[in-house]
Amino acid sequence: MTAQTFQPLKIFNTLTRKKDVFVPIAPPYVGMYVCGPTVYNNVHLGNIRTFLSFDILFRYLTHIGYKVRYVRNITDVGHLVGDGDEGEDKIGKMAKLQKLEPMEIVQRYTNDFHDVTAVFNLLSPSIEPTATGHLIEQIEAVESLIEKGVAYESNGSVYFDINKYQAGGNEYGKLSGRIIEDLLNETRDLDGQAEKRNPLDFALWKKASPEHIMQWESPWGKGFPGWHLECTCMSAKYLGKQFDIHGGGMDLKFPHHECEIAQGKSLTGEEPVRYWMHTNMLTVNGQKMSKSLGNSFLPAELFSGNHELLEQAYSPMTVRFFMLQSQYRSTLDFSNDALKAAHKGYKKLANGLRLAKLLTYTHEDGVSADDAKKADIEKSIEGFYNAMNDDLNTAVAFANLFNMLKYINMLNTGQLKSAALGEAVFTSLKEQFVVFFEDVLGLKEELAEGHAILDGMLKLYREFKLSQNYEKVDEIRSYFKNQGLVIRDTKTRIDWAYEE
Repeated sequence: MTAQTFQPLKIFNTLTRKKDVFVPIAPPYVGMYVCGPTVYNNVHLGNIRTFLSFDILFRYLTHIGYKVRYVRNITDVGHLVGDGDEGEDKIGKMAKLQKLEPMEIVQRYTNDFHDVTAVFNLLSPSIEPTATGHLIEQIEAVESLIEKGVAYESNGSVYFDINKYQAGGNEYGKLSGRIIEDLLNETRDLDGQAEKRNPLDFALWKKASPEHIMQWESPWGKGFPGWHLECTCMSAKYLGKQFDIHGGGMDLKFPHHECEIAQGKSLTGEEPVRYWMHTNMLTVNGQKMSKSLGNSFLPAELFSGNHELLEQAYSPMTVRFFMLQSQYRSTLDFSNDALKAAHKGYKKLANGLRLAKLLTYTHEDGVSADDAKKADIEKSIEGFYNAMNDDLNTAVAFANLFNMLKYINMLNTGQLKSAALGEAVFTSLKEQFVVFFEDVLGLKEELAEGHAILDGMLKLYREFKLSQNYEKVDEIRSYFKNQGLVIRDTKTRIDWAYEE
């Protein structure tokens, strides 16, 4: 059974505002670009949700046979406070506050980003370029846009000309659904517009003031690149002038991604991206997560439970499971009750993973085939693929995985004989459960100790119980509990499992 036998993969395309069948430009190759972090502070959970969503897409495309080049950038210059064209560079501002070199800030928070993504079991991208590593490409792109008549120099800065872009038959605002007239009304009274011909024009290159730390020589004097330009240049360099998928958080639709489209189309004459994908926001107890409301927390605070809004600590895989219980385009609401429920759900699946790996097929004469259970297992496997093909609906995919778990538990307890399923269905159940859990959904077991150590401790438990050394029995029970595990001691068997 293969994924290709099921319904085609559909992706909700922000550009068309509907689910489109995914048809890559040059199958089996897929080019995917995701806007990475601006490394001026610790990575927050909203970032993690976005990167987790595209980790799932990367994993799933690879699983169904595509060869994916996944590019995720690091923004280490040009992203100004407020996300506009005026103000301090976010990294430069943090460097001043901490009295450090800007690249020291970049390195510190790039390391933090990599550490956190590793804890959440996110795969590394194929290429991770930086803005400062592609200054030549950005300067060349600005020169090209000036030559094409859609950019102009003003007092040492260079701006993209929205009116010229529109006059060429293009539509600025088509991705986000913004209307030019409304945007003009919103921006007319903003400061710092004197250099621009049009308030909507955005910076391609900014003249650096003397106190601006991060600046480079250019044909227009000392300055630094605009925030939007880096992604246009790096995506084109590594994926071509048109590529398959561009992703990011919904907050990037405007202006960042809108500006990328304008730049890319002006440079090449083609739509730069076929499928635009955006993840939704995080809320906490129904309120938008933000520092100003005091309801935001870092991943480290989740793992330690050290935050006034948290009742306990939650493990990385619990949080990963929790995030994947909602489809990436839905709002995700954090609450202690939801996280506790996710902890139980994750542990149930982790128990199933351990059991699935231990199951072996046994042929027994006289065992009748259970066609209803065989059909239900095959339906669940097909249902998992169909859910993933329906715009990565991980919520429905999990429902099918839990149905598969039911049969794994029945096989483990002897309530269901493997022979009743037949070797083909049994093997498919066992192998697909493991692949779905580990490879597609990216979950893994969280054990402080390895299986061999735990099995050895369980052997001691049996020996102490037989010798009626109950003090040692209790010590071993406590040891397992400290690992988040429980000893299941029944009349027929003694085993350990993840504590649910």
